Amino acid sequence: MRVLVVGAGATGGYFGARLAEIGRDVTFLVRPARAEALAAQGLIVKSPLGDAHIAAPKTVTADRLGAGEGAYDLVVLSAKAYDLDAAVADMAPAVTEGTAVLPILNGLRHLDVLDAAFGPARVLGGSCAIISTVGPAGEIRQMSELGSITYGERDGGRSDRIQAVDALMQGAKFQARLSDRILLEMWEKWVFLATLAGATTLMRASIGDILAAPGGQALITGLHDECLAVAAANGQAPRETVAAQARATLTASGSPMTASMLRDILGGGRVEADHVVGDLIARGQGRACPLLGLAYTGLKAYEARRAREA
Repeated sequence: MRVLVVGAGATGGYFGARLAEIGRDVTFLVRPARAEALAAQGLIVKSPLGDAHIAAPKTVTADRLGAGEGAYDLVVLSAKAYDLDAAVADMAPAVTEGTAVLPILNGLRHLDVLDAAFGPARVLGGSCAIISTVGPAGEIRQMSELGSITYGERDGGRSDRIQAVDALMQGAKFQARLSDRILLEMWEKWVFLATLAGATTLMRASIGDILAAPGGQALITGLHDECLAVAAANGQAPRETVAAQARATLTASGSPMTASMLRDILGGGRVEADHVVGDLIARGQGRACPLLGLAYTGLKAYEARRAREA
């Protein structure tokens, strides 16, 4: 399979590099400056699972995509939600009749955007888990052994193409899993992430610090209950074991866990407020979500202040 990975950052760059490492045909769609840097020094991964150096990664820029590049079988999309529209426009020439699109963003709003752009038949379901960043020299740094990618047909079927995707992913230095219930798993991750992001960004504190404060546990469990209710209202109630494990993680005394969105705020960066929290509220079908609403207000206030100060 010919694979196009949109971006070569902390997420797409990691998974793409690991696939290239085992000989998969991977091309990275990148900005000109990133293409120049990769040509000069290669794609470097620093990881507790073992470092990697792809000396001459294949790259393409948006202006060259589709100009004699040939067809791609799979496009892996890992852009931040606030870059989604630009990423869709850039990758559009690569999506032809036989192309499958595998998004590994948080939430679900991107599925609506991709369906509108390319048609639902071309868009797979997907999710990933990784803690990584891009270092000062452009290297990708994986900060723990966590690294997984899950994918599936949204109707739960076992098509030839999804089995080909599964075969492609096997053998790389990440956990790869084909799911027959990918939409449910995307909802389960979203419920957990929205709770974590809502609580830690609202309080500007870790889970453990929130739990140590008066009313902290009630805040976290209340947010989780609201998220669970929205998922159930959409016919995607998380499985009992998954919900119980999430609740245990979210209420673990002394936990240093925070959402990456809090780290983005503390660094003065952009956040996925609308995609992770706002869209969940919108899908609540009129249900009262006061705690989620408060978290969303806090995130939008941060965005307003950031824009004003810029």
